[in-house]
Formats: sequence, C-alpha cells, structure tokens
Amino acid sequence: MTALPRGGHPAEALAAVEASIEECWRRFLAEYGVAAGTREETELAEMVVADTSAFRWRVVDAALRRLRCTDCGNELGSGPTGCGKCDQADGFRFAAIEIDRPATPRGTEHGLRVATAVARTRHRYGVRARCGFELGLPSLLDGELPSTARAQAYRAAIDKLTEDECERVTSFEEVLAKHRGTRRPRPGLSSRRVR
Repeated sequence: MTALPRGGHPAEALAAVEASIEECWRRFLAEYGVAAGTREETELAEMVVADTSAFRWRVVDAALRRLRCTDCGNELGSGPTGCGKCDQADGFRFAAIEIDRPATPRGTEHGLRVATAVARTRHRYGVRARCGFELGLPSLLDGELPSTARAQAYRAAIDKLTEDECERVTSFEEVLAKHRGTRRPRPGLSSRRVR
C-alpha cells in the first residue's frame, strides 16, 4: 500500500481505493483460476498490460503493481519520469475501462482513477497537481464530482499556496481557509452529489 505523506482523509481514501484495487485483482485471479504469488499470476499481469483497453482500470493498476520495469527496476509505470518503459506503461494505464459506479455523476470514476494514479506515483507529478488530486480523493470516493466552477476555485486557491503548504494541507477547506481574502465559491456552485 502507498503511504500518502499528507495524511488525513486523503490518505484514508487512498487506502480504501487501494483495498478495492486488491479486491478486484483477487476476484480477477479467481476468475482465471490463478493463485497469487505464482508465475501464472505474473503471466496474467503481463497479459493485462499488453492490452490495457480490454480491462477495468483497477485490474490494470493491480497488474502494473505486480510487474517490474526491466529498465529502472520499479513497479512498471511508476519509475522516474524519463524512464521510457514506465512512461509508456503509465500512459497505457489510462486506456483501461472506466465504468461509473451506480448513482454517481458521469466522470466520477475517471476522476477517481486519475487522482489515484497521481497519489500512487506522486513523484511523477508537480506539487500543485499532487495537492489537487490527492485532496479530491475523499470526495471522488464518496461519489462527488465538483462542478467546473468549484474545481477552478480550488485550483486558483492551490496556486496561491507555497510548495510546502501544498504538501501539508489535508482538505480543500484548509486550502480555502489559508486565503480567506480570495474569492470563494458561491453557495450555488456546490458539488454535484448523488447518493
């Protein structure tokens, strides 16, 4: 499991998503009659990565986690930027199938997948992108998708933080509180929430 340095609700949400990824992988192994920790599991992971567009994103993420990059030695797709094989695998990760969960706005699953990828491979992204995506994890996991205006307001507030502040904040409310004098989202611009 990935330890998220900022802690708080984002770290809890990441742990929950990672548990769901592992559960999907366990079900996937059972479907194919493959035992964990075997050569067959590695071969199955290689099959998934060979055509990520044929599998759900959680299965793809689990497969990548089980493979090593032959160039840098890290989990495939999570090595340093500039590692050609990891850059390619990280890009192919986003070809996987996304199916929105029942009773969630369209696009919520995509947001959750991107936020999870950023949080799991944070060294591949800038500090402000990490901040925004990691802080968004709890809401996305709860089935909330911010409106465009709300997301833009969060982005504007994050852009005003120092890099150190970006790494320490644990909620969008904390980000907004650091800049009370900035324009805050109007009440009518609340996130779309479907339960």
